Amino acid sequence: MASARKPVRRAAVTREAAEEAVRTLLRWAGEDPAREGLQDTPKRVVDAYGEWFSGYAMDPAEYLRRTFEEVAGYDEMIVLRDIRFESFCEHHMAPIIGRAHVGYLPDRLVVGISKLARVIEAYARRFQVQEKMTAQIAHCILDVLRPRGVAVVIDAQHQCMTTRGVHQRGVSMVTSQMLGVFRDDPRTRGEFLRFVGIDGHH
Repeated sequence: MASARKPVRRAAVTREAAEEAVRTLLRWAGEDPAREGLQDTPKRVVDAYGEWFSGYAMDPAEYLRRTFEEVAGYDEMIVLRDIRFESFCEHHMAPIIGRAHVGYLPDRLVVGISKLARVIEAYARRFQVQEKMTAQIAHCILDVLRPRGVAVVIDAQHQCMTTRGVHQRGVSMVTSQMLGVFRDDPRTRGEFLRFVGIDGHH
């Protein structure tokens, strides 16, 4: 299972220390943190970090435990497309902005579609590597719902590539994780890829 390493508790670092770290970065960049326009910046940055990285306080599996069994025997593919997310690259702390597509073939349990979006949000709101995030989402769904298969495709742009280094704009990275019947049956995999608008040859 692709499980996330337990993060350091935010409470171990005081808000005051976090704001001072922002002032240090401002000084390192050549700025004066005491300048009028920057005086409240440390507070605003720490507030933003609290929102951007709220995923560390979320349990993705908990969202999926609120399942339904009364679905009149429905056992066909369930697909949620174009789930928008924002995350941050753990290598450069730069934004990763993209969309996720999730599909599963229920065995007995189904879950409300908003809960699938919550799972993606919980993993996205952490420092991430796209490949790891893709696997985390797929294995979480597999472990809790125990479906016949899970498919996850993530298509995202990495600002560490567009704003620094090679400065390649308009480039997106696509990762996928296919488990169960999606891995074993090319027809099932192809059907999912058609649903999400990706050619089965890719």
